[in-house]
Amino acid sequence: MTRQKTIARSIVYAVLYSNDNERIAKYSRLIAYILSFFALFRLNLVRYAEELFCQLRKDWSIDEEDYRMSFGKSSSEVALQAKGHMGYSGSSFFTTANAKYIIKSVPRAFEYQFFRDNLLEPYAEHMRTHPASLLVRITDFLCTRHATLGGLLGTAPTHHIVMENVLYEQAGTDDDNQAWQTFDLKPTSYFFPERDIAGGYLASEATKSRLADKFEDKLMLSAEQADDFKRLLESDTKMLENANAVDYSLYLVRIPIPPPEPSSTSNDDPFADPVSSGGRDTIGTVPPKTSPWTAPSPTSWRTGIKSADGRFLYRAVLLDFFWAKHKLQALVMTVLIKSWNLVARQGPMSITTTADEYRERFLKMCADIVEVRPV
Repeated sequence: MTRQKTIARSIVYAVLYSNDNERIAKYSRLIAYILSFFALFRLNLVRYAEELFCQLRKDWSIDEEDYRMSFGKSSSEVALQAKGHMGYSGSSFFTTANAKYIIKSVPRAFEYQFFRDNLLEPYAEHMRTHPASLLVRITDFLCTRHATLGGLLGTAPTHHIVMENVLYEQAGTDDDNQAWQTFDLKPTSYFFPERDIAGGYLASEATKSRLADKFEDKLMLSAEQADDFKRLLESDTKMLENANAVDYSLYLVRIPIPPPEPSSTSNDDPFADPVSSGGRDTIGTVPPKTSPWTAPSPTSWRTGIKSADGRFLYRAVLLDFFWAKHKLQALVMTVLIKSWNLVARQGPMSITTTADEYRERFLKMCADIVEVRPV
């Protein structure tokens, strides 16, 4: 059994069986603890703040049985697909077989400690009071109950987040999947050592490719859509600023809308916005896989906003808000960059600036990619 399959089984077991092992007798738990300490890959994961995330899933109209079935029927039937190391932080990724959810490992202690101890409660409260928030919907937080040899040696991640997949439906469409464009956007005006020291020659192309993308085009939005986009971004980033978070990104998906079939005799617009279902969007509702533009809500950045020129659907979420300015790692990096700037004078990095300054540049970046068009 490969390492990835073993880790996947740990994730599936935690979601399907929750914290059932709490009912195990004390002596059995002691034996289980001793055995699990020596595990290298199959770590004993549990669901952290289970009731809180259960309530969030309920708020988002996610059916619990459908959610569990996304992970398979049992831990022996692993319904997760490994996606390798896709993040700059070295995180590993899995997707559920139905592509509804992404599981991301959080290997760096200062990141999962920040989310667990500082951000989780404000995040949950913000998501309850702002149902249209662009913050990615986190549906579970998995962690080890105690120290393990595998965790100490780094052979397996000890913390994972489960979150919505805004690329859901891509694999099931009849269109060329390459037409779906994704952009991981951060302000590029900051100092990036991989890019800016020695003209970038000291870093590999693979390393530099993990830096923030550039969106060379514009989001063609109506005045109402642009105002809504701005309002959501300001609200979400204000919460992140209050938590002292920096270095988050806007994950943008652009989906081309194909032209109508030439043989169509109907005068109706086949890509007209669908009727809203009570004004709520949900990742628990499954639209037809062959038609991703029949989203359940016409005003949801999760399911697709139709561009003002009718050529694209846009999806967007805010990601990677686990870097806290006040944590030790960020403080050390800040000292190092300030020392470097005494000579180089290249300014702060996105991880060493202040939360309010990062928010200001982030909002400007988002405003710069929007172009208002009459409908």
